Amino acid sequence: MPHLHVCPLSRLPETLAASGASHLVTLATLGSPGLAIERPQQIAPEHHLRVGFSDIVAPMEGHLPPGEAHVRAVLDFATAWNRERPLLLHCYAGISRSTAAAYAVACALSPERDEAELARALRRLAPSATPNRLFVAIADDRLGRRGRMSAAIAAIGRGAEAFEGTPFWLTLP
Repeated sequence: MPHLHVCPLSRLPETLAASGASHLVTLATLGSPGLAIERPQQIAPEHHLRVGFSDIVAPMEGHLPPGEAHVRAVLDFATAWNRERPLLLHCYAGISRSTAAAYAVACALSPERDEAELARALRRLAPSATPNRLFVAIADDRLGRRGRMSAAIAAIGRGAEAFEGTPFWLTLP
């Protein structure tokens, strides 16, 4: 069965090694000082997607909120993934951008799964997960889920306070 793995940047090498992922999504604020994220050698260049936006849900000077192009890039990349080996998604903390992207990908690749059930599974697996609401809302619209994804994420609420999330994985059918 295919898996989506999620982790913070600090746990990327060990999560990549443990998961055996063949595809990688890096969600980060591009141009952040000291945050040069290099593609791991075991990931082919065409299997690494870099998507840059700030972890915000409303416009803020000097920051780029998630937009349609960011969500489309993640969903298109995940749709093209062959599912033979895991897909790993990471952001700086593994709490907001990466959990939002993993939730959106799980909804896109499992259209028959209930959004609320997926959100509850996300909460069980990642107590600190606080998916970026704007990213989820854009994915919700793009996937034609009619607000159910956003409502499901609102229902699980903010995750537990944490500096960074703990690596976890979601199983896809």
